[in-house]
Amino acid sequence: MTVTLRPAQPSDEPALGRMGAALAQLHHDFDKQRFMLPDDVEAGYRWWLGREARKADAVVIVAEMDGEVVGYAYGRVEPVDWNALLDRSGGFHDLWVDAKARKAGVGAQLAEELMRRLTALGVPRVVLHTAAKNEAAQRMFARLGWRPTMVEMTREATRP
Repeated sequence: MTVTLRPAQPSDEPALGRMGAALAQLHHDFDKQRFMLPDDVEAGYRWWLGREARKADAVVIVAEMDGEVVGYAYGRVEPVDWNALLDRSGGFHDLWVDAKARKAGVGAQLAEELMRRLTALGVPRVVLHTAAKNEAAQRMFARLGWRPTMVEMTREATRP
């Protein structure tokens, strides 16, 4: 199977919405208290990723197999963040591959292409987050040279 990676186009927005919603649902399933799942998340992702794809400091790429969009990656240039002690960097925000295209290296190809494109925008490094329970993604990113640098912890607020 040949995989083609390319910048997202407006005609990809329905697929981006569907895949973004699937990614949001996966995270929500991992931890319903931590990860929000807005009403009509598919429309929200369709709007959000379509908007981001038109920005000069953002990258939205899709993976096609046999003319069908089966995955996407999204990242953007992030400014200095004093709270996170993070210099200007690339933020690697989303990676999704449909089940039928998994285990074929599509995720790794998308990750590497996103890294190349963000680096071309002049960032010195790219930072990503993965859900604690998403061990498969963590293994893939480690194989590609990513290293753990932070651990997010969440505690629910108690009400008096």
